[in-house]
Amino acid sequence: MSGTTAAANVRDNKALNRFELDAHGEIAFANYRRTGGRVVITHTETPPPLRGRGIASRLVRGALDLIRAEGAKVSAGCGFVADFLDAHPEYADLTA
Repeated sequence: MSGTTAAANVRDNKALNRFELDAHGEIAFANYRRTGGRVVITHTETPPPLRGRGIASRLVRGALDLIRAEGAKVSAGCGFVADFLDAHPEYADLTA
Protein backbone atom coordinates (compact mmCIF):
# COMPACT_ATOMS: atom_id res chain seq x y z
CA MET A 1 0.00 0.00 0.00
CA SER A 2 1.44 3.36 -0.90
CA GLY A 3 1.91 6.08 1.70
CA THR A 4 -0.64 8.30 -0.02
CA THR A 5 -3.29 5.59 0.15
CA ALA A 6 -2.45 4.83 3.78
CA ALA A 7 -2.78 8.48 4.79
CA ALA A 8 -6.09 8.75 2.94
CA ASN A 9 -7.51 5.95 5.11
CA VAL A 10 -6.13 7.19 8.43
CA ARG A 11 -7.78 10.14 10.13
CA ASP A 12 -6.54 12.44 12.88
CA ASN A 13 -9.20 12.51 15.59
CA LYS A 14 -7.97 15.69 17.28
CA ALA A 15 -10.75 15.58 19.90
CA LEU A 16 -9.40 12.26 21.21
CA ASN A 17 -5.72 12.92 20.37
CA ARG A 18 -5.43 9.80 18.26
CA PHE A 19 -5.02 8.62 14.71
CA GLU A 20 -7.70 6.14 13.65
CA LEU A 21 -8.11 3.52 10.95
CA ASP A 22 -11.39 1.73 10.26
CA ALA A 23 -10.79 -1.95 9.57
CA HIS A 24 -13.42 -4.65 9.21
CA GLY A 25 -15.97 -2.78 11.32
CA GLU A 26 -13.48 -2.04 14.12
CA ILE A 27 -11.19 0.91 14.84
CA ALA A 28 -7.43 0.61 15.27
CA PHE A 29 -5.89 3.68 16.87
CA ALA A 30 -2.66 5.36 17.89
CA ASN A 31 -2.81 7.78 20.81
CA TYR A 32 -0.55 10.80 20.71
CA ARG A 33 0.36 14.04 22.41
CA ARG A 34 1.75 17.13 20.77
CA THR A 35 4.65 19.09 22.13
CA GLY A 36 6.05 21.96 20.11
CA GLY A 37 6.40 20.80 16.52
CA ARG A 38 6.59 17.15 17.53
CA VAL A 39 3.95 14.40 17.74
CA VAL A 40 4.70 11.74 20.35
CA ILE A 41 2.83 8.53 19.53
CA THR A 42 2.32 6.97 22.95
CA HIS A 43 0.25 3.84 22.29
CA THR A 44 -1.07 1.84 19.35
CA GLU A 45 -3.93 -0.59 19.59
CA THR A 46 -5.49 -3.00 17.13
CA PRO A 47 -8.65 -4.88 18.15
CA PRO A 48 -7.65 -8.45 19.13
CA PRO A 49 -9.52 -10.23 16.30
CA LEU A 50 -7.61 -8.13 13.73
CA ARG A 51 -4.07 -8.55 15.06
CA GLY A 52 -1.45 -10.10 12.83
CA ARG A 53 -2.95 -8.70 9.62
CA GLY A 54 -0.72 -5.64 9.16
CA ILE A 55 -3.40 -3.21 10.29
CA ALA A 56 -1.21 -1.56 12.92
CA SER A 57 1.50 -1.04 10.30
CA ARG A 58 -1.04 0.57 7.95
CA LEU A 59 -2.20 2.79 10.81
CA VAL A 60 1.31 3.92 11.74
CA ARG A 61 2.29 4.46 8.09
CA GLY A 62 -0.79 6.63 7.57
CA ALA A 63 -0.18 8.55 10.79
CA LEU A 64 3.43 9.22 9.79
CA ASP A 65 2.32 10.40 6.36
CA LEU A 66 -0.14 12.83 7.98
CA ILE A 67 2.55 14.06 10.39
CA ARG A 68 4.93 14.60 7.47
CA ALA A 69 2.25 16.49 5.51
CA GLU A 70 1.78 18.94 8.37
CA GLY A 71 5.55 19.50 8.65
CA ALA A 72 5.88 18.07 12.16
CA LYS A 73 8.37 15.58 13.58
CA VAL A 74 7.59 12.35 15.42
CA SER A 75 8.80 10.59 18.55
CA ALA A 76 8.09 6.96 19.30
CA GLY A 77 6.53 6.63 22.73
CA CYS A 78 5.64 2.99 22.24
CA GLY A 79 7.61 -0.05 21.14
CA PHE A 80 5.55 -0.78 18.04
CA VAL A 81 6.19 2.68 16.58
CA ALA A 82 9.88 2.49 17.50
CA ASP A 83 10.18 -0.87 15.74
CA PHE A 84 8.27 0.42 12.71
CA LEU A 85 10.57 3.44 12.41
CA ASP A 86 13.64 1.20 12.70
CA ALA A 87 12.33 -1.02 9.90
CA HIS A 88 11.31 1.84 7.60
CA PRO A 89 14.20 4.24 6.95
CA GLU A 90 12.01 6.20 4.53
CA TYR A 91 10.59 7.90 7.65
CA ALA A 92 13.99 8.80 9.17
CA ASP A 93 13.47 12.48 8.28
CA LEU A 94 10.57 12.62 10.76
CA THR A 95 12.69 11.64 13.76
CA ALA A 96 15.51 14.16 13.31
